[in-house]
Amino acid sequence: MRIAITGAHGQLGRALCAALAPGYELVPLGHDHLDLSSPTTIEQIVATGADLVIHAAAYTNVDGCARDPDLAYRVNGLGTRYVALACRRLRAPLVYISTNEVFPGDAGRPYTEYDAPRPINAYGRSKWAGEQAVRELLDSFYIVRVAWLFGGERNFVRTVLRLAADPPATGLRMVDDEVGSPTYAPDVAEALATLIATDFFGTYHLVNAGACSRYELARTVLRLAGLSTPVTPIKLADFPRDSTPPLYTPLANHAGAAIGLTLRPWEEAVAAYLATLAAV
Repeated sequence: MRIAITGAHGQLGRALCAALAPGYELVPLGHDHLDLSSPTTIEQIVATGADLVIHAAAYTNVDGCARDPDLAYRVNGLGTRYVALACRRLRAPLVYISTNEVFPGDAGRPYTEYDAPRPINAYGRSKWAGEQAVRELLDSFYIVRVAWLFGGERNFVRTVLRLAADPPATGLRMVDDEVGSPTYAPDVAEALATLIATDFFGTYHLVNAGACSRYELARTVLRLAGLSTPVTPIKLADFPRDSTPPLYTPLANHAGAAIGLTLRPWEEAVAAYLATLAAV
């Protein structure tokens, strides 16, 4: 089976290529191959002759999305529509990578796969637009929501380590009232490798088990890395930014668990990631 992967050079895209290469013919598509804001995306993906498309590419700079919501919509909303139209032409299923930020963060409990999205920022709205395009145009699809992704070169875990190596004068300050589900890219990739071998189409929350605040995640990273850098908890309101992240968006994995797809606890995944960094 031939699989086209958009965003193949991102942290999830790289993990997907590593996980799927042994069993499939891959067509990796990076930013230099596709302009998701253009309808030319349709013909470019059709030309791959893919039997399945994994759409991992997105404009993920949430503050950038807040500053330019039209660009966010063109890339994440319309871009996903173009990918879905290509899949329709190819008669190929689509895996669309979505986000916890389609939810508003006010439920006070983990969100299930069938809770109604109600995004509160431009990034979340653009990704929700992508979800709607997939459901509108295709019968065979997997919508997979992830959150707080780490595993590549640029992510929160790496940021904590970089700051700890040269702490600012104010020390490390991390938000303790934004809570989510840290997700290790290689774990998601392995779960997707299993999922695409089934015809259990639908919506999935594939995140590492458990939830934590940014502050708790930072402290865990430092502890596991053997660092004693002090961290001060602050509130999201104390950290000015262009976007408004939802405060409480842990994702509950019910649909995946029902078919045997569960990801290990996030603490174990962070430890595994740190081990790979130490080995470099």
